[in-house]
Amino acid sequence: MKLANIAIITDSNSGITQAQAKELGIHVLPMPFMINDVTYFEDIDLSQEQFYDRLAAGDSVVTSQPSPETVMNLWSNLLKDFDEVVHIPMSSGLSGSCQSALMLAREYDGKVHVVNNQRISVTQRQSALDAKKLAEEGKSGQEIKDFLEADKYNSSIYIMLDTLYYLKKGGRITPAAAALGTLLKLKPVLQIQGEKLDAFAKARTTTQGKSLMTTAIKNDMNNRLGGADRDNIWLQIAYTHNVEMALTFKEELLQTFPNFDVHVAPLSLSVACHIGPGALAVACCKKNK
Repeated sequence: MKLANIAIITDSNSGITQAQAKELGIHVLPMPFMINDVTYFEDIDLSQEQFYDRLAAGDSVVTSQPSPETVMNLWSNLLKDFDEVVHIPMSSGLSGSCQSALMLAREYDGKVHVVNNQRISVTQRQSALDAKKLAEEGKSGQEIKDFLEADKYNSSIYIMLDTLYYLKKGGRITPAAAALGTLLKLKPVLQIQGEKLDAFAKARTTTQGKSLMTTAIKNDMNNRLGGADRDNIWLQIAYTHNVEMALTFKEELLQTFPNFDVHVAPLSLSVACHIGPGALAVACCKKNK
């Protein structure tokens, strides 16, 4: 029986660059942004540095969804060479792009499988890598979708913010709460487990925040994910516009999790747009044996 030839797609929220996508054999749909009413595409004509320069300049930066035409053109072109497509968008709890893709996929007679597994950034990247491996092992598009959706809660992300300004600007907290947090120099720690981005803790200092996140991720590994063991867990760090802080945090994490392979990558711009520069995140995913 001939194995299906399956294309794996994710979007740039995964943090996978266009260059990395070619090396990995994965297709990455660039997410659009509106900056002062002009459309740009992440990692196509909008780099990380350009994005933060525009953000610092006070320009109006708004996230958007890929157009239906863009998504369907990508699928249709890939289906000329592949039997099926597995499409892994960012979490449906954080964007409408997943729901849009699910609706569009109905036009493809079961050849396009949209995965709604509540992942973002480095955990979304891991889903794409897992999908690629499953395809190479001969799984069908439907089997890959079912596997990834069953696996959706086997991950955690904790994010410490450096500023509340962008949450206030986006209307996600009140100006009064932002002012109080800034006055007290609080470092809010947020969490993503499943659909939503929720408040987790408030730290007084960066050191305390990193300690809170390290303890939380270790508890998740032991209590939810089968143990804090490098053979069981992928460990990841993500950051916005401060790679030096991320690399320092990596060395600190390795004191708690010795011998782990720690993947470090910038947070996707779609997330950075809402939380601003200087954020630091730790994430983990259960390895699929």
